[in-house]
Amino acid sequence: MAAGATSVVAKARSIASQHRESLSAYGSPKLGYAFVHTVLDDHSRVAFTEVHDDETAATSVGVVCRAVEWFAKHGVTIERVLSDNGGAYRSNLWRSTCEALSIMPKHTRPYRPQTNGKVERFHRTMADGWAYARCYTSEQQRRDALLPWLHHYNQHRPHTACNNQPPFSRLINVPGQYS
Repeated sequence: MAAGATSVVAKARSIASQHRESLSAYGSPKLGYAFVHTVLDDHSRVAFTEVHDDETAATSVGVVCRAVEWFAKHGVTIERVLSDNGGAYRSNLWRSTCEALSIMPKHTRPYRPQTNGKVERFHRTMADGWAYARCYTSEQQRRDALLPWLHHYNQHRPHTACNNQPPFSRLINVPGQYS
């Protein structure tokens, strides 16, 4: 990896809301969808994730802009973004934003999710460890549980691709990580 520069992979994924609110208290159960937008560092596997109500180009652009800022604080410069072929990532807004941020947008091969395997695997881990790990009483409760889970994933949870160290251990410019 060149001096803090890396490529990242991005993905938006819908996760069906798995909570059911009590029928007696609220009438019919409320089910919905939440879209998990993830930017994952290809080298360290550090993840930046936000949950939104949609996967529009404007939302995806907002996520990548915040991810660029967040990763920069940790010494990572985003050079490339690999995304799926969703409309948000094919839009003119996405292309112009990537150009303005000096990011090379790339896309996975159609109908080949394994091309984006690192993000797909992260989403599986996230679904098992956070989204469906327990029965939440509301979508808001589930969303509130994301940041603590993500902190644990990035900074404490051993990762096999990182020699059983947490993903943050592979970053430079992080306290305690001087290489």
